[in-house]
Amino acid sequence: MGKTKDSGVEERPKWDNKVQYLLTCIGFAVGLGNVWRFPYLCQIYGGGAFLIPYLIALVFEGLPLLYLELAIGQRLRRGSIGVWTSISPLLGGVGIASLVVSFLVGLFYNTILAWVLWYFFHSFQNPLPWSQCPLNESRTSYNTECEKSTPVNYFWYRETLNVTADIEDSGSLQWWLVVCLASAWSIVFFCFIKGIKSVGKAVYVTATFPYLVLTIFLVRALTLPGATDGLVYLFTPDWEILKNPQVWLDAATQIFFSLSLAFGGLIAFSSYNPEKNNCERDALLVGVINSATSLYASISIFSILGFKANNGYTACLNENVLVLTNNFELPDQSITVDNYNQWFDYLNQTKPEEVSSLSLKECVLQTFLDQSASGTGLAFIVFTEAVIAMPGSQVWAVLFFVMLFSLGLSSMFGNLEGVLTPLYDMALIPKRIPNAVVTAIVCLISFAVSLIFALGSGNYWVEVFNGYVGSVPLLIIAFFEITGVIYGRGMKTFSDDIYFMTGKRPNIFWKACWTVISPLLLLVVLVAYVVLQARIKPSYPAWNPAYSLFPQTETKVYPDWVFAIIVLLCVVPVISIPLVAIFRLIYRMKKSSATSNLNPYDNKAFENEPGLEKYQKA
Repeated sequence: MGKTKDSGVEERPKWDNKVQYLLTCIGFAVGLGNVWRFPYLCQIYGGGAFLIPYLIALVFEGLPLLYLELAIGQRLRRGSIGVWTSISPLLGGVGIASLVVSFLVGLFYNTILAWVLWYFFHSFQNPLPWSQCPLNESRTSYNTECEKSTPVNYFWYRETLNVTADIEDSGSLQWWLVVCLASAWSIVFFCFIKGIKSVGKAVYVTATFPYLVLTIFLVRALTLPGATDGLVYLFTPDWEILKNPQVWLDAATQIFFSLSLAFGGLIAFSSYNPEKNNCERDALLVGVINSATSLYASISIFSILGFKANNGYTACLNENVLVLTNNFELPDQSITVDNYNQWFDYLNQTKPEEVSSLSLKECVLQTFLDQSASGTGLAFIVFTEAVIAMPGSQVWAVLFFVMLFSLGLSSMFGNLEGVLTPLYDMALIPKRIPNAVVTAIVCLISFAVSLIFALGSGNYWVEVFNGYVGSVPLLIIAFFEITGVIYGRGMKTFSDDIYFMTGKRPNIFWKACWTVISPLLLLVVLVAYVVLQARIKPSYPAWNPAYSLFPQTETKVYPDWVFAIIVLLCVVPVISIPLVAIFRLIYRMKKSSATSNLNPYDNKAFENEPGLEKYQKA
């Protein structure tokens, strides 16, 4: 992989081939959210009905923003800070905001990969360690906490996280999580050690292997008992649910976050392209593959969830069969799962009082299908429980966690690129320092900060970062991106840019989305999200063995100091946008009267300002 001169200004690396670039963008966009958040949203929002607002958001919000980022990065051939400062120094804070968000998201995202590594290391054991409860300290019976919950829950909350009962109780560092964190960051470093040269090689595996595993899972899942029930549940639309505004809000945010927009990584990746490249086709390809992957993963996931629900339903019926058989002293095998309903109706008619006195469980398949879980709950609780019941469970566990790690690793490449490229853009790093050293320093700092997630309260902090860093800040950044390009650089100039790169101008659909539809939709989603969050006090589910309803999680309200941190996580990443703009305007006001009359988006108004020389056109 060589380097090329960009307009005589600077040398810039480039991709070996188009396949590397596309696989890197797809790997960045397709991540853990496609496997565990999208299926969860489909489950709670009426199955197939959720696809309607999701596809609308994809067409009018996701694809236009994706096209814009790929186009502006390719045309200006810079990272996020360089791109926005080139358009106008007033927008320099947008790139800094993307850098901060990428850094913060990378912290908790790689922590999830550390958890995946922990489960992967334990997936080779027979039996799987989350398939049975451990003995208590006296070795006379099973662990009480495990017996009250389930082996799967116990392995996750106690053996993996050793979680505290409250976010205010930090607990101690869990050495096994520290080791896994160090391993995860080391893997990211070695994959990124030579920049896009090594990343371009790694994505051949990390971006394609998940599809192989998903296909294997799909073939296996479709042969499991109950798979059909899961698919029917997924594709049976509940049209009434579309009247709920929350559905449309979650659909808009899901497509936005799943495409990894506003992180700066896509802008950086596209900047390594040749200037003559069809970025419109690239955007459509990446966007469609990303959404198709979500649906493809959902078919596999729901087939397995249907299998799990069927197992739970059957186990429930078997318990009732045993109670009826013993109580009425019937011969063994008289009552089976298949004829249970007939026997129950008969006994209930002939001996209603005796039947009503029995502690029979209410076994309804729909209830088991409704037991939803998102995020870590789907990967580390629901799915691991389903794997236990599958023949050859170790093989399926290994495949599943290798797939999750591949998905997360390819997304981490984009997060790290979103941090490193802006640092080089700002010339904060002397050129004499090798790229590998810079990458090592960033990874080391990230590892040190992410140790907070290895504490007993670490899982609660992951939820805080996941819920708030990747929400309001990204929406704000994206709004300034699209308005900065269309109303700062100008629709005519941007149209000329696309004509220069692709040989054709954007059609009326793209222009309508960029000028009106997408900014308006972003603004509506942002306001709706803030209003919705302001109406409720933020809370979190705590794993508390002393809770009266244990093993249910206890819902606790965040203390005020944690709420203050939540506000900071929403504000700090984007505070650079107004601060940089104010600083530039104050500088401009001090210029001569001739300069002060220039358009604030015209770089000539700032042409003598220190630090801007590298962004001026040759």
